[in-house]
Amino acid sequence: MRCPFCGNNDTQVKDSRPSEDNATIRRRRYCPSCGSRFTTFERVHLRELTVIKSDGQKVPFDREKVKRSMEIALRKRPATDDQIDRFVNGIQRRLETSGDSEIPSKAIGELIMERLMEVDKVAYVRFASVYKDFHEIKDFNEFIGDLGERE
Repeated sequence: MRCPFCGNNDTQVKDSRPSEDNATIRRRRYCPSCGSRFTTFERVHLRELTVIKSDGQKVPFDREKVKRSMEIALRKRPATDDQIDRFVNGIQRRLETSGDSEIPSKAIGELIMERLMEVDKVAYVRFASVYKDFHEIKDFNEFIGDLGERE
C-alpha cells in the first residue's frame, strides 16, 4: 500500500481488525520512510458491477454515489454513519450476489428506496422526490397518499 504522505510503496500493517458489521477489515499502517501512520479499509469485492443508466450509457458501479444519495436523504435524521455504511454494504452485497454484472440504474434506485422505506419514511420521501423527479406539490401529495395506504 502506498503511503499517502510520501508515496513510499513499502508500508507495514501494524494492526488489523474487522469492522463492526464484519464487511470490511480496518488496517492501521506505518510508513518506515516518513514515520506516518494511516488507516486503510479492505472490502470483499465479489464481482465488477456495471450500471446501465437510463440513456443506455454503461458506467462502473460507484459505491460512494449510493452512499452519498443515502446520506443526503438521511441528513438530519436519526441515522449514524455506521448505519449508512451497513445499508450501503447490504445493497452492494445484494447487487453482487444477484448473478448479473450489469445492473440497471433503476434497480439500484429501487433497492435504495426499499431500504429507506424500512428505515425512515421521511428519508424515503426525500429520496423519492429526486428519484421519481417530482415537479409539483401534487406529486408529493399523491406519493404520500400512496405511502399512507400501504401502512
